[in-house]
Amino acid sequence: MHANVLPPPARFNFARHLIDLNAARSAKTALTDDLGSLCYGELAEQVQRMAAGLQSLGLRREDRVFLLMHDSCDWVVAFLGALYAGVVPVALNTLLTAEDYAFMLDHSRAQAALVSGALLPTLQAAMSQGPHELKALVVSRPAAALPEGAVDFAALVSGHPPLAKPVDTLADEAAFWLYSSGSTGKPKGTVHTQGNLYWTAELYGRHVLGLRESDVVFSAAKLFFAYGLGNALTFPLSVGASVLLMAERPTPQATFKRLTENQPTVFYGAPTGYGGMLASPDLPAKSQVRLRLCSSAGEALPRDIGERWTRHFGCEIIDGIGSTEMLHVFLSNRPGDVRYGTTGKPVPGYEIELRDENHAVVTHPNQIGDLYVKGPSSALMYWNNRDKSRDTFQGEWTKSGDKYTRDADGYYTYAGRNDDMLKVSGIYVSPFEVEATVMQHPAVLECAVVGKQDTDGLIKTKAFIVLKAGQSLTEAEVKAFVKEHLAPYKYPRFIEFVSELPKTATGKIQRFRLREKEAAGL
Repeated sequence: MHANVLPPPARFNFARHLIDLNAARSAKTALTDDLGSLCYGELAEQVQRMAAGLQSLGLRREDRVFLLMHDSCDWVVAFLGALYAGVVPVALNTLLTAEDYAFMLDHSRAQAALVSGALLPTLQAAMSQGPHELKALVVSRPAAALPEGAVDFAALVSGHPPLAKPVDTLADEAAFWLYSSGSTGKPKGTVHTQGNLYWTAELYGRHVLGLRESDVVFSAAKLFFAYGLGNALTFPLSVGASVLLMAERPTPQATFKRLTENQPTVFYGAPTGYGGMLASPDLPAKSQVRLRLCSSAGEALPRDIGERWTRHFGCEIIDGIGSTEMLHVFLSNRPGDVRYGTTGKPVPGYEIELRDENHAVVTHPNQIGDLYVKGPSSALMYWNNRDKSRDTFQGEWTKSGDKYTRDADGYYTYAGRNDDMLKVSGIYVSPFEVEATVMQHPAVLECAVVGKQDTDGLIKTKAFIVLKAGQSLTEAEVKAFVKEHLAPYKYPRFIEFVSELPKTATGKIQRFRLREKEAAGL
């Protein structure tokens, strides 16, 4: 582990841990959302009241509860209140369909649901699809009259005295679930512990990002993401910083409004979002913001986007890779040591191995291998999915599903997902490398590359390209541009200009949809 990080005690409750850490700064602002703020003292009291309220609803230790809410102070109170009570929050993507939630209700066997009023109709539609009998339905900021039997979130919190002592949980105890994004199939219920929250906050939030008590942080990635949960809850609250929360989707305009009006010092985003902001005519000037540091994860950050952002705002984007299974970033660039186009080096406390197709460790520089990671924040399992659990969680090591190279200086570079890699003329080609190159063209907004069979049945690369508004480009110009920057065999043989790319609700490009389209000959 990192030399300065001690493990949490065996008996450990993360919500209590945060309350204790911030006991001396009770008057300082902890959270600000679209409707108001909570100082650290108010947050602690509401968390303890929520814990008591959950117990009053008949929820017992280890019961699962749906947490389907927009980012707000209530979200944080609900999550930490559940941890304090030993109840297991299942944090859910707010952009999914009723069918998705119906699957998750059945899969998780949730005993209660905490839901934002605006999302209540979708949850009710999900509940109507099966025998989902909840002990309680708690609605935050209801948009209309409460359904029969439902409980108002604010009333539940105010109606109970604070629970003085947390449930006596263990650091290794199942504490919360996150569902994988489903970019390659049906989502998996990923089970994390109380201690995993501590480890990611200490190893990455404190010792890599270097968050400070004086920081105001703002995450475009929402709290239901593993990435957003660290960014906007566990990391800043572990150092006494202030958090800005936004319920709406992080469009460039919505993000710019917060950056200029609320003046956060640390911003967390994803490559697609950074690209969209840089392409916007409303991009604020450096003088209008107070950013000292930015972070990126979710997909590898193209070099061009990182360099253009830094030129404009004068601050670095710290690109890293994490996963739902590891809870947060385990391989990352560092402040003052950013090599755009790479994902940096292992976060202290984590070990990385690249393995070839025979599972032998790759030792030669710049050789593509499967990325495996070992570290203290690995999930326990995928719920009720033994085969996939065994495939991913292999002893102390977790298989990431990503392919990487490592250069002679120890910097890692993304080479695509395992199921995205292409073998062209017998040589591995990274679709991401081709995509990143195409995106350097000033007329290109987005690009996704997949394999396509040619007339001889051989796999060649095909690029789906979204152009920026008002721009034009020919296939020949794209091919010539790529050949100037990459080995000739890597240029896309096929090119299709499209108006948009298929994406998950979390904004990740669904390359498997494009592969299915090609396989069907559409």
